[in-house]
Amino acid sequence: MVLHIKDEETDRLVRQLAAIWGLGLTETIRKAVQQSLAVTAARPSLWERTSDLRSKYAGGSDISTDKAFFDNLSERDSQ
Repeated sequence: MVLHIKDEETDRLVRQLAAIWGLGLTETIRKAVQQSLAVTAARPSLWERTSDLRSKYAGGSDISTDKAFFDNLSERDSQ
């Protein structure tokens, strides 16, 4: 199986990381991808990260405030 990297910067970065880690290119790419996947999997989902916002706004808004706002808009439209 072949992985062809056409971007010079990416090639340079992989080679730099391989030198730091003391690994070959294939092992370096495998390890870097495994680490990235582990970090991504450990990150809370968007649903979990927004639970406080969903809780805060679950009850909706104060209808009297919204009614006054929209009544004001309606008055402007009728003039």
